[in-house]
Amino acid sequence: MIKFVIDEDMPRSTAKILRANGYEALDVRDVGLRGKSDNEVFKFAQQEKAVILTGDLGFGNLLHFPVGSHSGIVIAHFPNEISTLELNNQIIKAFATLTQIDFTGNLIIIEPGKLRFRRK
Repeated sequence: MIKFVIDEDMPRSTAKILRANGYEALDVRDVGLRGKSDNEVFKFAQQEKAVILTGDLGFGNLLHFPVGSHSGIVIAHFPNEISTLELNNQIIKAFATLTQIDFTGNLIIIEPGKLRFRRK
């Protein structure tokens, strides 16, 4: 089962939706990481062998978080005007097309209607 660490810039409902669709999901706000640095969230996710799901483009910095050095990073890059329901629907739709191999060590950017990969 794929496990996710949900960053605090994502809606609270995202973890619930992921769990309802068969994924494991930990929200940083529920594990004492609210307000912590990207490096602390990254370290926690690696200890948990979990994929980070975030809206923070800083996690796309390949010098700081090189592909192949982590369990996976997914950046949800959507307009601010998108509803929480639509954001969650697009994430679940995108994840339905992916396997564990697609996540492990890779950077995935989800945008409206498309996926981009930086593979290890």
